[in-house]
Amino acid sequence: MSIQVTELENGLRVATDMMADAESVAVGAWVGVGTRHEPWNANGVAHLVEHMMFKGTKTRSAYVLSAAIENAGGSMNAHTSREQTAYYARVLPEEAENAVDVIADMLRHSRFDAKELAREKQVVIQEIGRDLDTPEDHAFDLMYALAMPKQKIGRPILGTADVIAKLPRAALTNYVARHYAAANMVLVAAGKIAHEDFVAMVKKRFGSLPRGRAPKQEKARVKGGAKLVDKEIEQVHLILGFAGPGYHAGHYYATQLLAVLLGGSASSRLFQKVREKRGLVYTVSASHGGFGDAGIFQIYAGTDPKRLRELVPVMCAELRDVVQKVTRGELERAKAQIRAELLMGQESVMRRAERLGHQILAFGKPVPSERVLKKLAAVTQEDVRAVAGKIFGGAPILTALGPLGELEDYRKIAARLAG
Repeated sequence: MSIQVTELENGLRVATDMMADAESVAVGAWVGVGTRHEPWNANGVAHLVEHMMFKGTKTRSAYVLSAAIENAGGSMNAHTSREQTAYYARVLPEEAENAVDVIADMLRHSRFDAKELAREKQVVIQEIGRDLDTPEDHAFDLMYALAMPKQKIGRPILGTADVIAKLPRAALTNYVARHYAAANMVLVAAGKIAHEDFVAMVKKRFGSLPRGRAPKQEKARVKGGAKLVDKEIEQVHLILGFAGPGYHAGHYYATQLLAVLLGGSASSRLFQKVREKRGLVYTVSASHGGFGDAGIFQIYAGTDPKRLRELVPVMCAELRDVVQKVTRGELERAKAQIRAELLMGQESVMRRAERLGHQILAFGKPVPSERVLKKLAAVTQEDVRAVAGKIFGGAPILTALGPLGELEDYRKIAARLAG
């Protein structure tokens, strides 16, 4: 097995996925904290912290941090989600220790300089404005706020402009001190690197990191309802969502297959029925976003406002139909698509690092691809029908943004889904 995990004395987990034939290595730190763990009065602090980690340490300026990686031909980036934050670099194998050193410096010695913070707040506020001007992105933020009301996990990852503008420096440093702890972090390398070498690199720089503990979090609650924003734009951005399982649930894999066969590709039901046969949309897709204890199954469509009245009944009919019938052929196609995506991803050092970091934070250990494929292969047509009935039998989560004059009433859409 190419994957090895070592736990240091302070509780920090160090994991490698050795790829002997790779020409590069991806290294990074995955931290088990995100929007879900922010203080109530500090929405957006997780993402702002991520930005500030690149803005200078006690010994390196922002320019020197990026140049330390890019001068050797590498690249560095980060992302924040509702449950995790990650910092990573892709470099040539001989630059692995340098990359670990840069990431350690960022996570352990960032200055959070007041002038840099003031500038970066303006950058994030512009990013928030960009998302508000991107209807699809804004629609998904509206959907999460609707589905998970009065919960930290339902708030926007970027935060809001008014909150970001007022966040004091102490909000960031306290957040890091509390959550960026050894027991809540995993250091990962995937590519051409020996496990024992990587462990030594990490131990030298993170061995004294305080143990700390993983953050507590309230149980996520998903509810139905409608959030409709009538706005004069070219298209209507429609999301029809439902409460779904978290990634620990037994029917999680059946749910993923349901999403793929409904709207995961050009051969999926919704794409064929809604776009190819009727030309009602340019974009239609289905996906399932899972968290540790909950999930949201979501169908997104972008359509001409004049086609909205025709679109919704067709979508609802397909959801009712999949509860009654799943063909062997479409299920096997969905399995083949997920299998191919998983195996093709094995060729990417970055994809393998991402999977490994997420799995250790989410499950406490790596999950071999063979085990995932075995669970997917075991899913039957009846399993998919059963999970479809369970999901689509719940209260719909309707979000729509755009000219909504042709949109049916929420109660009528719910009645259509009920048959």
